Amino acid sequence: MSSVQSKGKALVTGASSGIGAIYAERLAARGFDLLLVARDEARLQSAATRLRAEHGVDIEVLKADLTLKADLVTVEQRLRTDPRISLLLNNAGVAAEGPLAGADLDQLERMIQLNVVAVTRLASAAAASFSAAGRGAIINLASVVALIPERFNATYSASKAYVLSLSQSLNAELSGSGVQVQAVLPGVTRTEIWERSGIDGSAIPAEMVMEAGEMVDAALSGFDQGELISIPSLPDAADWDRFVTARHALAPNLSRNIAAARYK
Repeated sequence: MSSVQSKGKALVTGASSGIGAIYAERLAARGFDLLLVARDEARLQSAATRLRAEHGVDIEVLKADLTLKADLVTVEQRLRTDPRISLLLNNAGVAAEGPLAGADLDQLERMIQLNVVAVTRLASAAAASFSAAGRGAIINLASVVALIPERFNATYSASKAYVLSLSQSLNAELSGSGVQVQAVLPGVTRTEIWERSGIDGSAIPAEMVMEAGEMVDAALSGFDQGELISIPSLPDAADWDRFVTARHALAPNLSRNIAAARYK
């Protein structure tokens, strides 16, 4: 049990199904104790029973709806006060269907609360606790739509672009602290998120849809390699490197004391 204990505890949001449930299994197999967070307590308890038996780790279940402020603060406080938590998996999220002009704005607000506000508050709490301890890891689930927002609807793409930007900035802020940050950008992944959001996943070409286990294993390989940004389906990592180089090349000219000549 000493090797298990040395891994610490991973807090996994959205742990009852899909990507979160698979991450929970993979992290338990690596020797992490788990704090599983989701709305569906019955599914969490079922998963906890199975993972305890299979991996011999300690698992706690915490029922929480992260769109509700009181529940979110409860999870946030666990990150701030439980010194055994050494990994945060910010996985809970939801998609939204349709263009912004005809959107259900209450639905969009709930999505932003989950995809943006909850991710931010939990990342903040983890960053404070982990950096004080000089160790830990924050994994944020973004999406490739952060890079190609024109291919999906405005709000979901924007929420995942926020997660990508947050991760990049947070990584810079935590440089030298001993805390590892990773943003995972999956493509279309076979999970329940599509049905829950009213999106017909069957219309997506099969060659674009990755199984959730394949995606998580690739993301964890990227984590092991120290990647800040992991794109499981991208064949050539040099393509991302060129993208980053091009972005940084803009930096010297993004803020100057005169407007560009084309505007005069």
